[in-house]
Amino acid sequence: MVVEWIDRLSEVFEVHVYSQSVEDLDVSKFVWHRVSRLPGPHLLNFLWWFAANRWQRRRDERSGNIQFDIVFSPGPNCFDANAVTVHIVFAEFFRRVRSELKFAHNPVRLWPRLLHRRLYYKIAMILERRVFRNQRTQLILTAPQTAQEIVQLFGRKETFPVVSSGLDHNIFNPVRRCSLRKSARESLGVAEDRFALLLVGNDWRKKGLGTLLGALEVLYNLPVDLLVAGKDDPRPFLSAIKKKSLEPRVRFLPSIKNVELYYAAADAYVGPSLEDTFALPASEAMACGLPTIISARAGASALVTDGFDGLILDDPSDVQQLAALIHLLCDNDQLRERLGRNAAQTAQKYTWERSAEELAVVFQEILRRKRCLTISSAQTG
Repeated sequence: MVVEWIDRLSEVFEVHVYSQSVEDLDVSKFVWHRVSRLPGPHLLNFLWWFAANRWQRRRDERSGNIQFDIVFSPGPNCFDANAVTVHIVFAEFFRRVRSELKFAHNPVRLWPRLLHRRLYYKIAMILERRVFRNQRTQLILTAPQTAQEIVQLFGRKETFPVVSSGLDHNIFNPVRRCSLRKSARESLGVAEDRFALLLVGNDWRKKGLGTLLGALEVLYNLPVDLLVAGKDDPRPFLSAIKKKSLEPRVRFLPSIKNVELYYAAADAYVGPSLEDTFALPASEAMACGLPTIISARAGASALVTDGFDGLILDDPSDVQQLAALIHLLCDNDQLRERLGRNAAQTAQKYTWERSAEELAVVFQEILRRKRCLTISSAQTG
């Protein structure tokens, strides 16, 4: 998402990108600064990144004579950012999954991974609290409902700009999805007489996979299968899948660049997120014309009018309600067609050009405030 933003913003601003990977970056459009990656677990890499990106920017300022007008961070990844996008409020998410992260609720073989995850969330919450409470840091929301959590948890009471995520409609559209459907289902081994649900993303606990597996158990007598795509580890869910006798009905798929193949193979998208300021896969699915069930806790639910262009799950932990919504879609061809058609029309409004324009307005206001502060300091000095 950030790559798409900076790709458009590079036409207005001189953009310097600090990254550990050149993947998907067109270096002809902006200046790219590589930050080396350390081997090891995600937590170690995150802490290294937090320190290294600041150190390298300071080095470039001194040796390269680079002056940064704005430091923009996708999340609380540095203390000195002028602007930070809020993609998740870890404090709220941790409150919802705390019981699932207890050692007593997990087999011993998963304790090392569980410890890693708990430490990561704890550190993320510490950084989040430090960054989000800083009144000088402009918080940029990707969904309006996040504002209430920011006020309650961090005492910020101003009006926050909301910058919607964009979509590449050349890739995500109903015509392309339909043209890819047959080959996509064949390549994934999805039979035509099966109703395929899709969930895309990482951190499957946060994405509500536990609730989704519970709904599949309720719908055991229906020909419903689940495709789960992402980089997370499926092992924490395997025992529940086995206990519920869902092994032949749940497929874990790797994260791929051409994710539209997964949308093409699916009959519906289901995103029962426990906490998600903006679930981009849900909006991509809508753009493809897929009927979509999305949690009210996901920011993308702000795009949806319940019953018109999607279905909203009020409580992401409510297995019975989710099962009822899936059953409704599975049994009603006309409803699926109507929801998918309306969803694609709704998604047409969300483009990367629009998103970049919204972000540029925020940046211009930050620059205006900085100029005013400089002038005021010069006058008082």
